[in-house]
Amino acid sequence: MQGNNLHLASHFEGSSYSTFMKLTLNFKNILCYALFSSLFFAPPARAQENNIVQKLIKQFLSAENDSSRAGSLIILPAVGYAQESGFEYGIAGTYNFFLDKDDLESRTSNITLIGTLTTERQKNIKLTSDIWTKNNDYHILSELRYRDWPFNFYGLGSDTWLADEDFIGQKLIRAKIDVEKLVASNLYAGVNLNYEHFRFEDPEMGGIFDQDNVLGKLGGQYLALGVSSLYDTRNNTTYTTQGFYARLKYDYSPNFFGGDNFTGSELEADLRVFKQVAPPLTLAGQVVYRGTYGKNVPFYAYRDLGGDMTMRGYYLGRYKDKNYATAQAELRYRFMARFGVVGFAGTGGTFSPEHSLRLVPSFGAGIRYFFSLEHNSTIRFDYALGEKRPGETRQKGFYLSISEAF
Repeated sequence: MQGNNLHLASHFEGSSYSTFMKLTLNFKNILCYALFSSLFFAPPARAQENNIVQKLIKQFLSAENDSSRAGSLIILPAVGYAQESGFEYGIAGTYNFFLDKDDLESRTSNITLIGTLTTERQKNIKLTSDIWTKNNDYHILSELRYRDWPFNFYGLGSDTWLADEDFIGQKLIRAKIDVEKLVASNLYAGVNLNYEHFRFEDPEMGGIFDQDNVLGKLGGQYLALGVSSLYDTRNNTTYTTQGFYARLKYDYSPNFFGGDNFTGSELEADLRVFKQVAPPLTLAGQVVYRGTYGKNVPFYAYRDLGGDMTMRGYYLGRYKDKNYATAQAELRYRFMARFGVVGFAGTGGTFSPEHSLRLVPSFGAGIRYFFSLEHNSTIRFDYALGEKRPGETRQKGFYLSISEAF
């Protein structure tokens, strides 16, 4: 599982839930993000105008930290165009806050919302939260989502090809919650619940999606019940410079719905380490494993490689299988209070008894803008490269996201 922060990226999402808004960006598509539009609107009066501009400069560019521990809200309008979806328009925002302003150890909580529509009547609505209660006694993650959006299917395993790309319609309903309680110093234990309902439509039969090894072509649903543990010594949850993070999550989906719906278990492990090499320089590393187990597992319960969190540079779902493992490292340099740069590299792959593991590379660089010094909240601009398969162009992606990748 990834965090519950707001992400805008250059690839739209498949059945995995790692990102919030994704738009295709290539020669056939044009993507335009309108950031900070409020900076360009001010009252006509000169005195008021100067006052507004000064406040905006202080809010968005000043190196002075606000010690009031107030909440921080950012709203991003977004427009874009893709051949398969037409013109897209919407709005997205995130609100960071402390539940206990008086407690200097209180961790940053956030609520994020995104809603987009297209001229082809597709829609994506998502509300997530990452809450730390008073004294950090409880950690609560939640997500509500409705998605009516197509995705590209390339087949199963790590040896799929761009030439087999199959355009599939998708409708998704998701509701999930994780509740973890502090049981010892820096150690949390909890329970989780996840419900997902999928419906798929293949407008052109006979493609790779129509093969016999793809189970769950019409869709399905499942309700997973599970447990989790978290060990967390990070000095900051939004832009970590020191500490360790280890989360293990397991859930099981009983045969509640019968038929070809998913019945089985899922396991996720997420390990992260952060070391401040020098006051402006941080070295960060992450290892992730996600696995799905069961008989006759439908493809919508498989694990996806790619996206804007891990294995950047790949379309989310470009490689898909029952297991996914990846490792990545970042070197972060915060050269000013409001700005920083990052270089990153990683490798990963999908695998199962039917498909062997094939590791592929991911590397790139990015810029960071800290829109809230109080919460160390960032907007990141990343450009990533992946592998170049024979006869194909190199896989790559541009990502505009609110929050760090890990």
